[in-house]
Amino acid sequence: MEPSSQFDRSRENVGNIVHLEHVNVSQPDQRLATLFYVAGLGGTRDPYLMVGLDNMWVNLGRSQMHLPTGEPQRLRGTIGLVVPDLALLVRRLEKVSAGLKGTAFEFLQRDSHVEATCPWGNRFRCHAPAPRFGETELALPYIEFEVPKGSAEGIARFYTEVIGAPATVVSQDGAAMASASVGRDQRLLFRETTGPVPAYDGHHLQVYFADFSGPYAWLLERGLVTRETDAHEWRFMDIVDPRSAQPLFRIEHEVRSLKHPLFGRPLVNRNPAQSNSAYLRGQDAFRGLY
Repeated sequence: MEPSSQFDRSRENVGNIVHLEHVNVSQPDQRLATLFYVAGLGGTRDPYLMVGLDNMWVNLGRSQMHLPTGEPQRLRGTIGLVVPDLALLVRRLEKVSAGLKGTAFEFLQRDSHVEATCPWGNRFRCHAPAPRFGETELALPYIEFEVPKGSAEGIARFYTEVIGAPATVVSQDGAAMASASVGRDQRLLFRETTGPVPAYDGHHLQVYFADFSGPYAWLLERGLVTRETDAHEWRFMDIVDPRSAQPLFRIEHEVRSLKHPLFGRPLVNRNPAQSNSAYLRGQDAFRGLY
C-alpha cells in the first residue's frame, strides 16, 4: 500500500516524554496561594492528596501546580496555561486583587492572552483554547524558560539525543528558542536572553518517560543523576550539551516511569464559572476538554 498523502504522520509523534504532569514551586502562605491559584486562575485543589497546610496540589486539566509551604521559589521564565474563558479569568483576577495587595501579584490583559503574576513573582501566560494547543480547553501546554545566549542548540541536542524527546530550534522575536516535545500537545521551551539568568532556587518539573532506563544510564555514567527516589522515580538537574558535556541550564526534572502508581491518575477539575448566587444544577464539574 502506498503511504497516504492526506496525513502528516510525524505530527502524531510524541517522543520519550509522554506527559508533563506538574510544576513545583514552594511558597510561604497557603491562604494567598489559594486566592491566586484557585480563586483567581480557576484551578481546583486536589481533594484527595496534600490537603493539609504544608502543601497544596492544584489541578489544571491533566496537569498540576505543586505548592509546598516554604521559602518562595520563582521559576525562571513563564508557565503557559489554557483556560476556557479569558473574560471570566479577568473577572476572577479582579476579584482577588484586593486580597493580594502588597504582594507581587499583578495581571495584564493583552490582545491575545492574559499575563498574571503570582504573589511571589511566578509568571503565567493564559491563553484561550486554540488549535495550536491541541484539543483542550484547560491545560498546561508549555513552560518557557529564559536561558543564556548561545545555549538553545545544545539544549535541543540534549533532549533529542539523550532524552529521546524531539526538539528543534526556532526563532521567536529575534531570539533562538529550543522547543522540546514533552507529551500530547505539551512543550518545554528554552528562549535565549541577553539579560542575566537568576540563580537556580530548587523549583522543579515532573515528567513521565516511556524509556525510563535509557536516559538514566547516560546521565548516571556522567554523574548527573541527583536522586534515586524509588523503583519508579529518579531525578536530574543539569541540561548539558551531549557533544561537549558543557552545562547549559539547571532545572530539576522529577522523572517517573509509566509504572508509577500516579501515572494516569484522574484529576478532579471544577467549573470555575459556577457560583452559589447563580447556581446551575449539574454544572459543578468542568465539562470541557482537557
